[in-house]
Amino acid sequence: MEPKKNPKANVGRNSSLYFAVGLALMLFLANFAINYKTYDKSDIDIGQLSLDELDDEEIPITEQIQTPPPPPPPPAAPEVIEIVEDEEEVEETVIESTETDMEEAIVEVEEVEVEEVEEDIEVPFAVIENVPVFPGCENEKNNSAKRDCMSEKIAQFVNKKFNTELASDLGLSGRQRINVIFKIDKTGSITGVRARAPHPGLEKEAARVINLLPKMKPGKQRGKPVTVPYSLPIIFQVQD
Repeated sequence: MEPKKNPKANVGRNSSLYFAVGLALMLFLANFAINYKTYDKSDIDIGQLSLDELDDEEIPITEQIQTPPPPPPPPAAPEVIEIVEDEEEVEETVIESTETDMEEAIVEVEEVEVEEVEEDIEVPFAVIENVPVFPGCENEKNNSAKRDCMSEKIAQFVNKKFNTELASDLGLSGRQRINVIFKIDKTGSITGVRARAPHPGLEKEAARVINLLPKMKPGKQRGKPVTVPYSLPIIFQVQD
């Protein structure tokens, strides 16, 4: 019995070629199918204009109101130019040069004396080198003794001159304190008296008494007279 297949025919001889061609064809079809796009008809409508659907638009007829033009402005009066004769003479200012030449003599300037203005220096009573000297304290040996002597003399003077009955007349009672501040200037005179008390009448009386103090020998700082401020408390008891 003869075989049906031709022994010379080799079916798998070109199988790799056919496989490559088929694979390429399938890839092409798959790529085409993936990139293929469809569009709706409404999206691709380019929009055709139908002139038949347009209605005739009626344009209303309006009457144009003519505004009359404004009246012309009145004619401007001609400007009158007055010619004024310039008869006033103007004096010219001549600026002279201040430069000097080589032949001009130089004048020597005498020395100008400048007067020194003494400052009014205030030195507290507690630290001054030489305290003011109250009349009667000149024979004290040192500065401390003169200071104590001055304080004692001023206290005695105030106790003698001050009107203590004034507080009763003013309706005050009990212990009264008056703070007095004054200055002994460079000439030894009493200046700048100020007083503070419970009643203006006591302040006035204290200022009156302090202004009665005698003239003193002024205090000195570094050998020069200076102003010395002084504080004095006046305390007394009003008898009921």
